[in-house]
Amino acid sequence: MQTQTLIIGGGLSGLALAARLAAEGRDFRLVEARDRWGGRILTERFGEGAFDLGPSWFWPGQPRMAALTERLGLTRFDQFYEGDLLYEDETGHVQRGQGFASMQGSWRLRGGMGSLIDALVRDIPEDQRLSATPIRALHRTADGVTARTDFGQEINAQQVVLTVPLRIAARLSYVPALPNDTIATMESIPTWMAGQAKAVAVYDRPFWRDAGLSGDAMSRFGPMVECHDASPMRGGPYAIFGFIGVPPAGRRDRHALDRQLRAQLSRLFGPEAQAPKSLFVKDWAADPCTATDLDHRPVHAHPDYGLPHVLSRLWDNALILSGTEVAPTFGGFLEGALEAADRGYDALQRNGD
Repeated sequence: MQTQTLIIGGGLSGLALAARLAAEGRDFRLVEARDRWGGRILTERFGEGAFDLGPSWFWPGQPRMAALTERLGLTRFDQFYEGDLLYEDETGHVQRGQGFASMQGSWRLRGGMGSLIDALVRDIPEDQRLSATPIRALHRTADGVTARTDFGQEINAQQVVLTVPLRIAARLSYVPALPNDTIATMESIPTWMAGQAKAVAVYDRPFWRDAGLSGDAMSRFGPMVECHDASPMRGGPYAIFGFIGVPPAGRRDRHALDRQLRAQLSRLFGPEAQAPKSLFVKDWAADPCTATDLDHRPVHAHPDYGLPHVLSRLWDNALILSGTEVAPTFGGFLEGALEAADRGYDALQRNGD
């Protein structure tokens, strides 16, 4: 297979770049290892509800997300915040009214963030995108770069744009080998949210709202350290989601984790919360397309992302890094994925694509 530009990674950054090239009638291929699109954006559906197990929010002051959702005709709505916040101390004692909704002012998308992915995929011609196609090796040639898949397939391109997490990119085979400091820098940059796990409990009715609760909770007892209302824009089914604070090694037993989650939901929101219609759990640390063993170490603050000098001008600009972790302003966020896509596009323009 021959193409001008090969984009590796079908998350938001790769999809946004591919959609932009498609709109200009450019020659490219977008390749994704998973059998689905979206990368760290994952939306599960139950009945008429769409529930995000990856990123859920974007904020005012993030112009690319605002412009893209408007262009695609998507509907944003305010995160629900009315009512009391709960606090569970280290003994499991629950206190009410110990603060305000921490995500007030953030926006969600009707249909979940998956609606953004679905809309972008529709903008990319089917014959220019391949899913379930892992790339394992990149070889620099006199004419460009040859990518080799797990299935022995070769894709020849003038330029390659890598939009996968940097630690995942570091595990590819490169011929000639990238400099040691380049690989070491890739491995040193944490993948945002890669060590996290998220749970979503779905219910027929928002009984916590009826009780004057916002759905927000903070806990030092666990397993969820932070909860929020995850209900749709209007109507049901309704939901509460939580970030799971148990380290990756302590959440491998899914049955035990489910029991702990149900017990905590009951402690926080009452006995009705113990029996959700569905309980979704996504452990990103166990996702080989997102996390490596390095990501199992906790990240206690938002990393200082950007594109270090040793990660630029690789293979004389035939290899471009363009995932959210290289975005200098909004690295790690959805806005950062779009920022990185813009920078990848600019790099292709400078290279004369």
